[in-house]
Amino acid sequence: MKQRAFVLRLERCVGCRNCQLACKNEHQTAGPINWRQVREGEEDGRRYYVSLACNHCRNPECLRVCPEKAYWKRRDGLVLHLPRRCQGCQACVQACPYQAPRYNPETRKAEKCNFCLARLDQGLLPACVAACPTGALNMITWEGDPGAAPYSQWLAFLPDPALTLPSLQINRSGEGRHFWQQVQR
Repeated sequence: MKQRAFVLRLERCVGCRNCQLACKNEHQTAGPINWRQVREGEEDGRRYYVSLACNHCRNPECLRVCPEKAYWKRRDGLVLHLPRRCQGCQACVQACPYQAPRYNPETRKAEKCNFCLARLDQGLLPACVAACPTGALNMITWEGDPGAAPYSQWLAFLPDPALTLPSLQINRSGEGRHFWQQVQR
């Protein structure tokens, strides 16, 4: 079984929000709706920026709770939303521990990250990944069941990954180093 996943290298994320802006631009989301958000958190006295969108979980709560069956999971692990089936009940919005589905009051439907499916079909990276100037955000494909390995460096201020098994791998390697290097004059 294959599973597409996002990888976040924490030591490289500077909180610039280019990923968030690229997503908004790519999908033309309404007003304050952002499918990708950069959150700040602190752990062990250190501040982190964490870029989060839909994690295309291996055990997605949105899919489980939707009474209209407006979600489906592809063979590559992507969890997609079918707006034509959505009745706007917001059960998915309330169930997702990562707050990935967003309710759009204009359309009266939920919406969420689709991993830039149209871009993937063209052989391109998701807009958020392509826009990251530091290489902090990337994508991979897991072959088979990765087990708990992706969660070995999970941040305590994020929801417990055991519930939904998010397809997000957080790497904290290189802590104490800075991506930006001082330029000698």
